[in-house]
Amino acid sequence: MCSISWVQILSYVTFVICVVGIASKVIKIYGLPIHLRWELYPIPHEKDFRYGGSYLEEVDWWKKPRKKNFLNFVKFLFIEILFVRVLYHNNRKMWYLSFPLHFGLYLVIVWLGLLFLAAVLLALGLSTEHVLILFLQGIATVLGVVGFILAAVGCVGLIIRRATAKQLQGYSAPIDYFNLVFILTVVASGFFVWLGDSRFLTIREYLTSLITFSYAGPLGSAITLHIILFSLFAIYLPFTHMSHAFMKFFLWDKVLFEDEPNLKGGSVESRVTTVLNYKQTWSAPHMHAGGTWSETASKGVDNEEK
Repeated sequence: MCSISWVQILSYVTFVICVVGIASKVIKIYGLPIHLRWELYPIPHEKDFRYGGSYLEEVDWWKKPRKKNFLNFVKFLFIEILFVRVLYHNNRKMWYLSFPLHFGLYLVIVWLGLLFLAAVLLALGLSTEHVLILFLQGIATVLGVVGFILAAVGCVGLIIRRATAKQLQGYSAPIDYFNLVFILTVVASGFFVWLGDSRFLTIREYLTSLITFSYAGPLGSAITLHIILFSLFAIYLPFTHMSHAFMKFFLWDKVLFEDEPNLKGGSVESRVTTVLNYKQTWSAPHMHAGGTWSETASKGVDNEEK
């Protein structure tokens, strides 16, 4: 029995680093101090979301149980993630380029997921000609090709837009161009794999080998290059600002739409107390460093600055 190849080892290492990287960011976010309340309405999980209502409008609201509409929140997340709705309303020119990139990447993720599912079924003993395998393979092929093309179009368009739009030049750092070029090389390499393998059978067989820990066999140059580029990108992703792909949930749920009341003896009061006991390490003409934030808040500002 042949041992696994170095490409397979790279894939296993990539998986571990990517998962650990994402987990470390999530743990870091959960460990951060409580944020400053934004008080932004309407909030999707409110029952009166349509007109911007809040539980604070109710008489004796602190005596009543909170009622959240979880389905409304999920619906908001789904529409925002799938269609990049905020960008559509605030910067339509960028949306025309950003949407193909994001939607294309979503299709690529589904493509990989379907091929992985087919690989799992093959590892469990289903025939390569089983109707379910053929169905998954057919859907994956269409979504993969469309996803690669859309993502590539979005990358090229955003590179050109950032380089030519004067209002974006101050916001376009070299790393932004690097990230777009990196994504472009990954999706382009996937497209070239399809040109030589119209059903992505080699990708499916490779995934099956990873699941069964068996030798993948000799791989062509196109698929090897694609696996290497994809692996490097997966390792790189969690440690860059592109991690907003999975961190946006915390922005929405823990910052923008976090409206838990600060009740006496509650968890919010405890977290606020923790923050107020932090040492104030900076000073200004109206306040001095050295004490806690609680002491600074209770003292107020210097008389001459009032």
